[in-house]
Amino acid sequence: MGEFSGIVETRAEAGMRLDRYASECLKIISRSQLKSRSVEARLNGKTVKLSKPLRPGDLLELRWRDRPPETLAPENIPLDILYEDDRTVVLNKAAGMVVHPGAGNHGGTLANALLFRRLRKKGAPAGASALRTGIVHRLDKDTSGVIIAAYDDDALAFLSSQFKAGKAKKRYAALVRGTPADGEGIISGSLVRDPRDRKRFTVSAVPGKGKASLTRYRVIRSWGAYSLLLVRPKTGRTHQIRVHLKSIGHPVAGDPVYGYGEPAFLRRGLMLHSYSLEITLPDHEAPSRFKAPLPPPFRENIDILTGRFP
Repeated sequence: MGEFSGIVETRAEAGMRLDRYASECLKIISRSQLKSRSVEARLNGKTVKLSKPLRPGDLLELRWRDRPPETLAPENIPLDILYEDDRTVVLNKAAGMVVHPGAGNHGGTLANALLFRRLRKKGAPAGASALRTGIVHRLDKDTSGVIIAAYDDDALAFLSSQFKAGKAKKRYAALVRGTPADGEGIISGSLVRDPRDRKRFTVSAVPGKGKASLTRYRVIRSWGAYSLLLVRPKTGRTHQIRVHLKSIGHPVAGDPVYGYGEPAFLRRGLMLHSYSLEITLPDHEAPSRFKAPLPPPFRENIDILTGRFP
């Protein structure tokens, strides 16, 4: 068993769950790791469940099993490459492709494909495996479009720093229900886990609670029942665009999690596309801008709406 060193006297608010305190206040292990590492919790010398409410001054001890090192198998999966050099690759991710392996998705991911490409460029043996794939940021499984990765650690750090500092400019195309009345606007609601469904997120109703997030949008074209938006997220929270647009009453068309279902005449799939990325590449002085064309289902829906609602 791996072990957190020492016994901690908690300073939790009365009633705060043990797992939340360990992940958010002590920051020694994430909540997902608490579930996956067979964690044993002792409170005031007694073994308790991770959901146990705390009181200020409780003595907490955590122990968990060390997980074996994870490996990732390289897979020769075709990719739509927009740009590539010795240190960086920019590609147009297909809708439906998972970025990182996870529960139920251990292969066929973008990470598997990029590892194969990275090892091949470096002349590594075909059977080699590794943990780092150089993926700088994420796109949801059902979101298509521009995504960037690095082939070395220095390039990864250089690109990641631009995302953290807000210097990387991302633009998305979104086909949404209805038409925002103002034509353009800013959504700044903080995001929290939906208490009714832990796989979903929602805009926090409590000031100061949740992860601060900001999304700008502008209506490009409207058909009344639907509209095409240009969306510029300032932050990069999980499901941010989808949750923010739903919060103002205009969910992304085809969204299986936050949407309402679409009429039969529209093509299926999430109508959210990472249209462009502006970022400075390693060894470059000026920013570069990469664009990915709208995928066929997205363009077909625009044609359908134009024909029905000219």
